[in-house]
Amino acid sequence: MDQSIFEKLNGSKKILVTGGAGFIGSAVIRKLLKETSAKIFNLDKLTYASDLTSINKLLEDLGDSARERYSFFKVDLFDEKSTIDVVNEISPDIIMHLAAESHVDRSIEGPKVFLQSNILGTFNLLNASLGLYRSLPNQKKENFIFHHISTDEVYGSLGPEGFFSERSPYDPRSPYSASKASSDFLVNAWFHTYNLPIVITNCSNNYGPWQFPEKLIPVTIDNAVRGNNIPIYGDGLNIRDWLYVDDHVDALFQVVCRGKLGSSYCIGGNNEKTNIDCAKEICLTLDKLKPKEFPYKKQISFVKDRLGHDRRYAINASKIREELGWEPQTNFSEGINKTVTWYLKNTDWVKKMKKRFK
Repeated sequence: MDQSIFEKLNGSKKILVTGGAGFIGSAVIRKLLKETSAKIFNLDKLTYASDLTSINKLLEDLGDSARERYSFFKVDLFDEKSTIDVVNEISPDIIMHLAAESHVDRSIEGPKVFLQSNILGTFNLLNASLGLYRSLPNQKKENFIFHHISTDEVYGSLGPEGFFSERSPYDPRSPYSASKASSDFLVNAWFHTYNLPIVITNCSNNYGPWQFPEKLIPVTIDNAVRGNNIPIYGDGLNIRDWLYVDDHVDALFQVVCRGKLGSSYCIGGNNEKTNIDCAKEICLTLDKLKPKEFPYKKQISFVKDRLGHDRRYAINASKIREELGWEPQTNFSEGINKTVTWYLKNTDWVKKMKKRFK
């Protein structure tokens, strides 16, 4: 990462990260703590998938100077008054909005909370941000930005050819992706209608250390190590573009510091894999790191397909590459090796998090 990016986040900058106890949000905060001197405010409602362990461990390592720059607020964005109050109290220069319900299966089983969190929560945050923005002196207005972090799932499903880009039509297929598409539209509307300075990013599937163990890659690792069947939906040929979380975080900082206001940027990993190939790669990595009497891939089993399961996602990330100079640095084999190694060393954390499953 170009150090000049982090120089823009130093000094008296106040950065509010919503969903900072989540997988990607906590990675954003850890990077800010390590690489900047900014004041960091973590807002999270602490759901079943939230976890502050990684941030707290880093704060212990970095000491008092980091702890003095970090604050946590337990707030549900669905609570309009609390959202307005905390935004006004912090008066941030930058808002990085990652807070969202994100598990597709859960959205199918119970969509209401996804509408509350992802749509109405974003609406409340936008209104609170607009009220703050209008009250700022001109110099602070020039530096204010609302960065909305979203997903490529808003674009629907691809066939065997082609890629999603910033020009792709929205075509969400699940309650989760529909709620994220709605939030994207709201953010875009607040730019065009109210002149709130915003940028939007839509990323492909993330993976890496500290990911909640209900997502495909940690589920595969956990079941493989415990000797259970490794469940793969349908025929296993659904394709995802995998993005290592640290690469995603670097892209987010490029966009929040250098992105064109009112623009959206697609962020992809250039790592298209079928779900079955993803599982096999994990199994091969485990064969090397934690060998046993038979190959892990023998544990793979196929289960009934998910409702509305999108067939293929793939990102054309040429805009962020050409405008901002960002490219992913981690290939899939390298990222999987890092991820599997981390999960093998942190089985106690996985057990703790799995107890939260409902």
